[in-house]
Amino acid sequence: MSPVSGMVEELDGFRSWADVARAARRKLRRQRTEDWRTLSWKKIQRDVRRLQQRIYQAERRGDWKRARSIERLLLHSWSGRCLAVRQVTQDNRGKRTPGVDGVAKLTPSQRLKLARRLCHLTEWEAAPIRRVYIPKPGSTEKRGLGIPVMADRAMQALVKLALEPEWEAEFEANSYGFRPGRCVHDAIEAVFNTICLKPKYVLDADIEKCFDRIDHEALMSKLDATRPVARLVRAWLKAGIVDQGETLYPEAGTPQVWGSTFSVFTSGNTG
Repeated sequence: MSPVSGMVEELDGFRSWADVARAARRKLRRQRTEDWRTLSWKKIQRDVRRLQQRIYQAERRGDWKRARSIERLLLHSWSGRCLAVRQVTQDNRGKRTPGVDGVAKLTPSQRLKLARRLCHLTEWEAAPIRRVYIPKPGSTEKRGLGIPVMADRAMQALVKLALEPEWEAEFEANSYGFRPGRCVHDAIEAVFNTICLKPKYVLDADIEKCFDRIDHEALMSKLDATRPVARLVRAWLKAGIVDQGETLYPEAGTPQVWGSTFSVFTSGNTG
């Protein structure tokens, strides 16, 4: 049988070229490696970094339509979803902390399954947050930490990957809190360079209960995200907190989330 006749027989069961395209996409998904350990993480990180750079550059140019288009591309990309899952299941400090569903870790096949689930942004349902208390250093008080379920942490990491370059283009150059590639030593260096030649006053202040008093509507207004992302963020804010068996629905504040990458991002945006 010739290659042409074989191709004709293979396409004979399809009604249109759209059916052919859908079948090809399904075949590619089946052929995608099922082994989490064999994924090319250097390529995945390079792809995500390239998209983030394009978002940053579009935002700096004032091309907001282009920036939002690339954000949607990153949110639906396989590389972005895999990297988000890796961050919350393997890299983050609180990776083994369970949420209300009791899931503390995922197998490689479960990580792949979660990465595939992350493409359903418009259908995502936020789960309540489990609250635990840890002692405050140098105080008898305890600090409440919120722990989302593993799936929500992965989706939050994915949203952060898309929103972070947009806001990096807007932040002040002398802002150091909750920003990638910056730490407290950078802030100390900036203060030293400012006062080393001439005595000046330095104000040292702490925002009391910063996370507990963030206004939800003010945060949503300032975030100004696309509709699917805005719906997700609002759902996380209103999902409720399970505290000693009781579910609370606070009108303000964002939980200090152990193992999450998104709560500090929202705090930085309201600063």
